[in-house]
Amino acid sequence: MFHVDVNKLNGKIAERNTTKEAVADAIGVNRSTFYRRLKSSTLTIRDIHKICDVLRLSGADALEIFLAV
Repeated sequence: MFHVDVNKLNGKIAERNTTKEAVADAIGVNRSTFYRRLKSSTLTIRDIHKICDVLRLSGADALEIFLAV
């Protein structure tokens, strides 16, 4: 499992002028499933790759968000 820094992810979502709902739709995940995965830090590798693509995250940003300690 990956620990997701939800606050940083929310910040990047806001920076891109989008919403969690739009990100969920863009990565092909049901919105409630997306929220549940964020809350429980159970995003899949596929989810993470798609989120990085959708939000155009740099490698450093991805590490800070998805491998937070």
